[in-house]
Amino acid sequence: MHSRTDRAHGRVEQRTLKVVTIRTGIAFPHARQALQITRKPRRINANSTKWTTVETVYAVTSLATDQARPAELAAWARGHWTVETRLHWVRDVTLDEDRSQVRTGNAPRTMVSLRNLVISMLRTNGVTNIARGLRYHAWDPIPHHTPTHLLKADFADAVLWVADTRVP
Repeated sequence: MHSRTDRAHGRVEQRTLKVVTIRTGIAFPHARQALQITRKPRRINANSTKWTTVETVYAVTSLATDQARPAELAAWARGHWTVETRLHWVRDVTLDEDRSQVRTGNAPRTMVSLRNLVISMLRTNGVTNIARGLRYHAWDPIPHHTPTHLLKADFADAVLWVADTRVP
């Protein structure tokens, strides 16, 4: 068992990981351990000491107990959410991907690739707030017309093109 409490982003979150060793008899033939992860968040500034929600998820791993201890499994599971918040959340919220009406042929996959490209280009150029970066490049897409800024101009055009494909 592993438990951890963190304070960040205006909330306290308690995460508990329980691990059991699996011998045989489940639908995952290579599973060696089963995990139960419980998350309980609550707002820091709330007058209540009650948890706002309790979320429980389950997972299996092919790693044996000597290959992955509960603390390591907890860190890996927590790291998975980094991908969710750094990429998928940005695509869903900032680029409004859920309302896209592109649905036929290869167009959906192409648009996902272009959105990922825009996010990657912004992050590579040091942008930490994707929405702010999109607004900046939409406001002044080509700030300088010198040869040293051609890459930025191409980058800005790509950002504008992908941003303009959203459904209003």
